[in-house]
Amino acid sequence: MADKVEFELVSPEKLLTSQPVDMVVVPGSEGDFGVLAGHSPLISTVRPGVIDVYEGDRVVDRVFVAGGFAEVTETRCTVLAEEAIPVADIDRGKVEQDIRDLGEDLEDAKSDDEKARVEAKLAVARAKLDAAGATAY
Repeated sequence: MADKVEFELVSPEKLLTSQPVDMVVVPGSEGDFGVLAGHSPLISTVRPGVIDVYEGDRVVDRVFVAGGFAEVTETRCTVLAEEAIPVADIDRGKVEQDIRDLGEDLEDAKSDDEKARVEAKLAVARAKLDAAGATAY
């Protein structure tokens, strides 16, 4: 077990997973980072993207996260995600419709704050669509 890292993924609603894995790759704000057992302590913001979970040299799980925070220790990687959904469960048609709707909302936005909120949602939706297009392991 010493060569495993405990991976925990937590959404606002619940603990989604807690399992020992060989490696996890997280979409950090400064770029993707891989976590193995013995990793140096780290705290990072998480950008919208896909978390890849490895067993050996094979990806066994892919989860889209809409952002959040990651805390890494020598033995654990905990991701506190704003939203998390298995990549296989993403409905491309719904996400494409969401993007169209958000584009209209952006055109109709009256204030800079409203535009910024819509642009943030649009960035998450586009990242979700990208994730859905890259579902192959």
